[in-house]
Amino acid sequence: MAGKPDQMQKNAGRIVISVDAMGGDAGPAVVVAGIAMSADKNPDLGFILHGPEDQLKPLVAKKRILNGRVEFRDARDVVTMEDKPSQVMRNGKGTSMWSALDSVKQGEAAGAVSCGNTGALMALSMLRLRKLPGVNRPAIAILWPSRNPQGFNVMLDVGADVRADAQDLLQYALMGTSYVRNSMDIPRPRVGLLNVGTEEHKGHADLKEAYGLISDHSDNGSFDFVGFVEGSDIPGDVADVIVTDGFTGNVAIKTGEGTASLMRVALREAFEYSFLSKIAALLAMTSLKRLSKRLDPRRVNGGVFLGLNGTVVKSHGGADATGVSAAVKLAFRLAQQGFAEKLAARVASSVALTQDKPAQMDETPTDQAPTKKD
Repeated sequence: MAGKPDQMQKNAGRIVISVDAMGGDAGPAVVVAGIAMSADKNPDLGFILHGPEDQLKPLVAKKRILNGRVEFRDARDVVTMEDKPSQVMRNGKGTSMWSALDSVKQGEAAGAVSCGNTGALMALSMLRLRKLPGVNRPAIAILWPSRNPQGFNVMLDVGADVRADAQDLLQYALMGTSYVRNSMDIPRPRVGLLNVGTEEHKGHADLKEAYGLISDHSDNGSFDFVGFVEGSDIPGDVADVIVTDGFTGNVAIKTGEGTASLMRVALREAFEYSFLSKIAALLAMTSLKRLSKRLDPRRVNGGVFLGLNGTVVKSHGGADATGVSAAVKLAFRLAQQGFAEKLAARVASSVALTQDKPAQMDETPTDQAPTKKD
């Protein structure tokens, strides 16, 4: 259903994000609360909300900050976590997820956000938005808290595809550097290739081949290759981009989430152990809050699908309003920076690089354009 002219006029001049309201575990109320939090912090943000309109309108009406900033697309069906991607590709046209991606495809929105089924979202994203020319396998990139000055590293792939050969890993490195360069303002990112050890002779054949490819293309790709890195380096300060296949990356991120959860529980139990420990907790309250905020996975909620003709951010299925707001903020920031266009230029250059053709790159990388044309 097309937006009404008066609705479109209200969002004029704003960056519009398309949101699948029905994908999360907690339902549309949490999604609406999340976009309201984002709207409160970003006056230049508008939304197209996808789902059953009769359910969504009352929820939006309760959030005064969303008045005049939301358009609705009535989508009656929902992609569940149990749905297989192949089924969704065949029968998903009436779903809120399909509708949210279509708004990006039609140019109505600068990016899409969904808390829904990851496999289905990637499959529909490739179906509706298509892969960028030259991309074999899109990747999901996530922010990982680290000891680097910027506070985060980027790791990819974390689950878009369990397979990745040497050429795919090279392309992940190039796309990852583009993401870091634009989201963290690091002109020449450091790239590490995840392995079972840092020695060059370790790892399977694809990793060894990828080592050579990434190293050979580091100068033309405007990044520094630090070689193999280990799991302990993911939250470290050796690299800004950690490259791996989707299987390993997904195991790593789930392990990290579980470890962070264990640490929070262990700290709470330790400070509740005795009367003296409770007093110690009160004295350390400011530091504990700072630590909790730094380790809070909701702050970095949102994996970006790289390698598509459009920006798609996958929010955690169990995200609360704070998590949804973080995913929307990420999509908004990438749209502000024109990241989709810059990534397309970077991928075009990477195709030339992998074909051993000289890429036409000036002193400013193609994904670091300093100004925007009106």
